[in-house]
Amino acid sequence: QVQLVESGGGLVQAGGSLRLSCRASGGTFRSYAMGWFRQTPGKEREFVAVISLTSTTYYANSVKGRFTISRDNGKNTVYLQMNSLKPEDTAVYYCAADRGPGLRTTRNAYDYWGQGTQVTVSS
Repeated sequence: QVQLVESGGGLVQAGGSLRLSCRASGGTFRSYAMGWFRQTPGKEREFVAVISLTSTTYYANSVKGRFTISRDNGKNTVYLQMNSLKPEDTAVYYCAADRGPGLRTTRNAYDYWGQGTQVTVSS
């Protein structure tokens, strides 16, 4: 069983930056692809970014060029660097772990989820 704990959310002005962290415990971190998703009230949880076991990355079009996902296997942590933030990036951000082949973008592919961290971008 893998436990995931996100941190780093908060309130930021449009154009600003935040870095989210997600620390894993209880499993072999390097054997999981890691993804970030986000959700706003009344909407489906949507894919943001994923990083594979070999650190190949893939992004949603809405964040490409602004967000960067990375991982540190020594620290069992995945990061999401978010730059040039927009009000429409406001959401609860979740990290998730996938035991599968990696670079998957659907929620059902992921086996473990964190509790989420709120990101609010003011205009």
